Amino acid sequence: MATMGIEWTEKTWNPATGCTQVSPGCDHCYAMTLVNTRQMVNSRSPRFGHPFNEVMLHGDRLDQPRSWRAPTTIFVNSMSDVWHADVPNEYIDRIFDVMEEERRHTYQVLTKRSERMMRYVNSRYPSEPCPPHIWLGVSVESNAFGWRADQVRRANASVRFISAEPLVGPLDGVSLEKIDWLIAGGESGRGWREMDLDWVRDLRDRCVANGTAFFLKQLGGPSPVAKRGGDKAVVDGRRWTQYPKARRRRSARGG
Repeated sequence: MATMGIEWTEKTWNPATGCTQVSPGCDHCYAMTLVNTRQMVNSRSPRFGHPFNEVMLHGDRLDQPRSWRAPTTIFVNSMSDVWHADVPNEYIDRIFDVMEEERRHTYQVLTKRSERMMRYVNSRYPSEPCPPHIWLGVSVESNAFGWRADQVRRANASVRFISAEPLVGPLDGVSLEKIDWLIAGGESGRGWREMDLDWVRDLRDRCVANGTAFFLKQLGGPSPVAKRGGDKAVVDGRRWTQYPKARRRRSARGG
């Protein structure tokens, strides 16, 4: 699978596709735009010939990580949400079974449905944390959704992260306690909302003080081409592309 310009991962794995909007961070969702475009181009596609708000399970994709022999960092369900209400627990079990068995990879599991994630993880791992090669993250686009960070803190996880992308408001009211990694990024594409660099500076400074790895993906812009990512994602003259210590340890061991 392609990474679609997601700088903080190496591959994407989509055993499910489709999602529904739950908060302002979803307003200009890249996955929704991509699927709706493909739907117009190829309405007979078995994966994309349907509205984005129809969640589809792709059992034939469950074994994909088994075929990737080299240790890889994998973003799970970039085109959906593992904990969407239309993804049954039994199917989530199968996703986690694969992740647990294929331990050479690092899995980044990101959700806006943090309550279900917390309940599922604490049920699956009641006495010990989720394995450290499975990172659990929540999207927090403004202070109004800081409760998602509270719920990932309450999840029995080894590695926790926040995706502050698109960052549409300050996160100065969101604690970074027990957060191992924070990704920040501005919105891009039609209808993009500008990100204030002072919001980024606040997150950077608090990450440094807290020992939280900080990754600035992009500053945002009116189109995917003008999103000011990569070498242009600079704040106060520096690029920030840090990863949690868990990944650095695994990389040093070669797995």
